[in-house]
Amino acid sequence: MLHGKKLAKQVLLPSVLEDDDAGTESGKLQLGEPRMSQTEVDMRGPKDQHSSPDRNVLDGGTRHEEDEEKEPEVQECLSSDDDYDTDLELEGKEAAYDLTGQTCYMTACKKFQVVPASYFLQHMQNSSLVMVHRGLGPQGTKALAVPLVTNTSILRLNLRDNWMEGMGGAAIAEMLKENCYITEVDLSNNNLEVYGAKAIAGMLKENSTLVSLILSGNHFTDRSTEHLCPALITNTKLQHLDLSYNALGERAGEHLGDALSENTGLRSLNLAWNGIRQKGAVMLANGLGENVFLRILDLSFNGFGKEGASALGQALKENNVLEELNISNNRIPPEGAIHLAMGLKVNKTIKSLNIGRNPILNAGCYGILKSAQDNPDSALETLDFSDITVSRDFEDLYTAVKEIFPALRVNHGGRFGTFSKAKA
Repeated sequence: MLHGKKLAKQVLLPSVLEDDDAGTESGKLQLGEPRMSQTEVDMRGPKDQHSSPDRNVLDGGTRHEEDEEKEPEVQECLSSDDDYDTDLELEGKEAAYDLTGQTCYMTACKKFQVVPASYFLQHMQNSSLVMVHRGLGPQGTKALAVPLVTNTSILRLNLRDNWMEGMGGAAIAEMLKENCYITEVDLSNNNLEVYGAKAIAGMLKENSTLVSLILSGNHFTDRSTEHLCPALITNTKLQHLDLSYNALGERAGEHLGDALSENTGLRSLNLAWNGIRQKGAVMLANGLGENVFLRILDLSFNGFGKEGASALGQALKENNVLEELNISNNRIPPEGAIHLAMGLKVNKTIKSLNIGRNPILNAGCYGILKSAQDNPDSALETLDFSDITVSRDFEDLYTAVKEIFPALRVNHGGRFGTFSKAKA
């Protein structure tokens, strides 16, 4: 435990978030307070009361007498929101010359009772910090966030698969409110859930330097997008967002559609491997039709079906910015492909379309390729019909289209055999 004289001021990362599932208010997230108190246990989210995979988090425990003697000093430091900022100010010459942040990190590790990560100590002055599969857990992540507040070297931060959970994600989010150097962050596969999504949303409303954010595999649900999507309307700096491999459903599609219609920053959006379908798919497509900034959209492995594909076809009539669209594995039937082709017939910007592994049959493939032939302003360079067999008529059409667009490349699942051709 640290003595009170070693801390001149408690100034670390306030958490203004509340765990909705816990039903109680969170206190300030103090990543550098000098002792482990019972109130801190109350401040953590429900997930953080368990240890991290590597068992480096010590929850609970008893308070020593010296801790209770220092309680008035701690309470005095926390008496007002104006009494802290986001720097860790240590007393004495050792803290004054802690330009690397190592002393700050070691202090935080003692406070959170975690083993310092030697890799972080060795690489905290690099421009890119990659710490994946390290099992940091919530407490280890909080300790890591403390020196990152004032770190000016790291520009790219990759903390994938560290099981940081909601409170660990909140610590990183609070850090990013203050750090104006980090531009790329990967927090994928960290079990952030709704609590973490809410924290990330709060950060996006304030951060003005983050360009790329990867949040795949974090058990985000429709409820998570209720927090994230308003932040996407407010934030104009974030250009690349990855929400793949989550549990986004129909309601999430509606929220994302509203966000896309007003967002002015995103250039690429990955929503692959979710469950966006029916009305959500239609609303998302409608939002795409009104967006004038997005260049790349990955919607693979959802459930757009006929209605979603039809809405996308209408969106492509209105959207003249999108360049790459992936709607593979979306249960799209031939009728949906034909409606999509109607949009491609007038679209002037789509360069790459992946509609493979959908039951669109040869008719759907033929209709899409025919739309390119009928569009003199078509920008198509790549058509992907993976795992979909085509007929000789399709190949003949492709030969004709190649004369108009020599650079066009088409991938498909092969041509019907002789028997199938004769039967047709």
